[in-house]
Amino acid sequence: MTDTSWLGPPIDARPLLAEQLAAFTGLLRRLDGDEWDRPTVCPGWSVKDVAAHVLGDHVGRLSMHRDGFHTLQPRDGENLPVFLDRINEEWVVAARRISPPLLVELLANISDRIVAFWQTVDLDALGASVYWAGPGPHPYWLDVAREYTEFWTHHQQVCEATGRAGLTDRHYVGPLIDTFLRGLPHTLRDVTAPEGAALQLTVTGPGGGDWTCTRGPDRWRLSRGPHPRPTARLELDTDTTWRLCTRGITPGQAAERTRTDGDRHLAAAALQIVSIIWSPPGLK
Repeated sequence: MTDTSWLGPPIDARPLLAEQLAAFTGLLRRLDGDEWDRPTVCPGWSVKDVAAHVLGDHVGRLSMHRDGFHTLQPRDGENLPVFLDRINEEWVVAARRISPPLLVELLANISDRIVAFWQTVDLDALGASVYWAGPGPHPYWLDVAREYTEFWTHHQQVCEATGRAGLTDRHYVGPLIDTFLRGLPHTLRDVTAPEGAALQLTVTGPGGGDWTCTRGPDRWRLSRGPHPRPTARLELDTDTTWRLCTRGITPGQAAERTRTDGDRHLAAAALQIVSIIWSPPGLK
């Protein structure tokens, strides 16, 4: 059996995902006509485009994972982030012919199907790789937690574009940060350090806490809680953490908001964390 304990303890994000999907549909129902056209932080995408992208993700999940229907593949020489950027853009452009009321209806319907689907999945079973956590296979609990973080982030993007409050209390943000930080072992994979070296990352604010990434004999391993004598320690707030992990801010911008102690090389490496499938500028 494949050992995935280095990812840290499992998370069951299914109840939160159900809450977030219902809240997202409710948010969209309250939008005024011109709010659908407001730009978001996603380059070239309006609020309506972001909502259409979420619909496309749901369609893909049910078609591929539930129904075993696979049609799209990367082109020759096209890596996964670039492939996903391309097919996401193609979907969003096609979906611009969908009216906002119909888009909300479709999202409400398919969200219920997504919630029902995840109840049928064994979260401890191994599935495909969660790209930003490293080569797979990874357990499905990480896959559904990744889904929650993606849709929470798109929810927040719509809220910020329309001047509304997001799901930012500890109930929602705690599991979000916990999931994002599962990318730390993969982030540190190329850092040379003696066995037992430890990075402690402390997140302050709603949903915060302590996480420790320790160098083992074969890889870095993540655990919850502080370390008595960490090799390096980072302290950053909740807002900085989720924006860094989704590349809403750069590692350099995050460093300006972060308190660092100990091994600066190890600390700087940790700030390279990306917990989304992301194409660096120039790859698209």
